[in-house]
Amino acid sequence: MNPQTPVELRIGRQALTLLEAVLVVAAPEEGCALLLGGRDPWTVRRVWPCLNVWEPPAERRRRFALDPREQLLAQKWARSRGLSVLGSAHSHPASEPVPSALDRSLSFAPTLMLILGQGTPAGSPLSLACWWLPEQGSPRRLAWRMDD
Repeated sequence: MNPQTPVELRIGRQALTLLEAVLVVAAPEEGCALLLGGRDPWTVRRVWPCLNVWEPPAERRRRFALDPREQLLAQKWARSRGLSVLGSAHSHPASEPVPSALDRSLSFAPTLMLILGQGTPAGSPLSLACWWLPEQGSPRRLAWRMDD
């Protein structure tokens, strides 16, 4: 396995709290954010909330797009603090937390993707899933844990 490929993801407690709030409050539309942190070990330390700018707006219940200007600002802010943009997070308010074909096709692999979606069976609490999207091949689900 490539040393740049995460085996597990750690998420800081404050980052996880903010991430869940940002994604839940966007419902019934998909919410989105960028994940900032370090790669040794892979740890999310900060969450950069983003607006869903998907066009047309009526499709935002099942699609999301990050504003490129927000991505550049987040990258600049992270670099100035010794952090990296590790990937993105978004919600699936009406489906399971699995990357769709569109999610995969619009991502810049290799990347990390967290998805907050409906748990199984239907009606279960929301579930957060962590995915590694390689340049080639299928997404791989990663274990994650909260880090203080």
